[in-house]
Amino acid sequence: MSGGLLVAGTTSDAGKSVVTAGICRWLVRQGVKVAPFKAQNMSLNSFVTTEGAEIGRAQAMQAQACRIEPTALMNPVLLKPGGEQSSQVVLLGKPVGELSARGYHGGRQQQLLGTVLDCLEQLRGTYDAVICEGAGSPAEINLRRTDIVNMGIARNAGLPVLVVGDIDRGGVFASFFGTVALLSPEDQACVAGFLVNKFRGDVSLLEPGLDMLHGLTGRKTYGVLPFRHGLGIDEEDGLRVSLRGAVRESVVAPPLGEDVLRVAVCAVPLMSNFTDVDALAAEPGVVVRFVDRPEELSDADLVIVPGTRGTVRALEWLRERGLADALVRRAAEQRPVLGICGGFQILGEHIEDDVESRRGQVDGLGILPVRVRFAREKTLTRPSGEALGERVEGYEIHHGVADVTGGIPFLDGCRVGRSWGTHWHGSLESDGFRRAFLREVAAAAGRRFVPAPDTSFAALREEQLDRLGDLIEQHADTDALWRLIESGAPQGLPFIPPGAPA
Repeated sequence: MSGGLLVAGTTSDAGKSVVTAGICRWLVRQGVKVAPFKAQNMSLNSFVTTEGAEIGRAQAMQAQACRIEPTALMNPVLLKPGGEQSSQVVLLGKPVGELSARGYHGGRQQQLLGTVLDCLEQLRGTYDAVICEGAGSPAEINLRRTDIVNMGIARNAGLPVLVVGDIDRGGVFASFFGTVALLSPEDQACVAGFLVNKFRGDVSLLEPGLDMLHGLTGRKTYGVLPFRHGLGIDEEDGLRVSLRGAVRESVVAPPLGEDVLRVAVCAVPLMSNFTDVDALAAEPGVVVRFVDRPEELSDADLVIVPGTRGTVRALEWLRERGLADALVRRAAEQRPVLGICGGFQILGEHIEDDVESRRGQVDGLGILPVRVRFAREKTLTRPSGEALGERVEGYEIHHGVADVTGGIPFLDGCRVGRSWGTHWHGSLESDGFRRAFLREVAAAAGRRFVPAPDTSFAALREEQLDRLGDLIEQHADTDALWRLIESGAPQGLPFIPPGAPA
């Protein structure tokens, strides 16, 4: 077998990432050697591969679904927004500059098509199947000319396209039909059919609509996936939480001790790698919330200042909202605070930034004895070490270089009293360290909280990936899906007018 598939969506957040992961896990359980691929990703949630390349977290998660190590080939172009108008362009795992949206779509994107196709070809030469993920909608008619991630890659690589629609949002039939009808005849020929995602209720009530959709488009529906809680792992297009809501993946389980532990995460602008707190949310009795008001810190046992693509901007936001003063008071009262990456830099004394914000010298919150200078070269590493008597692994993605002048060493950062800071993302996924850290937090907060002795974040992640594979195996037409991956889109699919505008 040597095949491929592009999973597109009627909208952003239709479920492309998790469907792609589910198909990957289903295939690998059938003994197929499979890899994920996303030509171009826009995300502030990224990961560092073993070769020191930065790629989207979603592709790293999909590689885990395939039971392989992620590589830069799986996500050759990563865009990291730095504001409303510009993004850092990461090519083959390394930053190559900042571009405005107009500059990127005005020419730079099309120049990358050759690189993208070469990466895909290398994967297809190594694996039996490559499951590709699109971005946004394939019917963005204003961007089709320079598209390298949806129909552009499908056409150039000869990939069949499966369009995913989120029925929970409503309007899925119109979205399916409209998506196809806005594509050119050549693009429409690649669209094999549809997959309904997040369905609630009796599927027999949906079937007449699916039959009518088939009559209107000549394309079948390859499955109806039921709604399942807690499957939105390592997504990329936005927070899986409301701004001030609880993390959806929080385990609904009673604490082992007498108390729960409350964690408040400051919802700073351009928040990056908010997946760092998923491991905390997986602990029974730990309640994780994102907050944006100082009064919401008052009952928190631990406050986390997370990573951000705009450290100085996030610092200003904290000051504008009164959160900065609340953090300083909290640290002085010896109440636990953890800064991760950009959050670590914010907790320091001084920031010199001529790279990210170009604001020059800025005072930090002064909670930790750290001075930060932004370098043009980005640090991309996978460090490991010990902290609190436990083995820890993580990954670093930052321009800021920290000069730690005091405190107690903590990973690559430091600790002063009950305030900790580190550049290491992912450290809380190390089970022993996470338990030791939570015990310290609970003791400092005076909570009778006991970490579960057997919570394995890696095992929970595997369970989630298996659940995604189960969804595909149990609710998709896997025989038809297999033929699609192996043989491509059916021949003779009808054209649906009006097609793409000239």
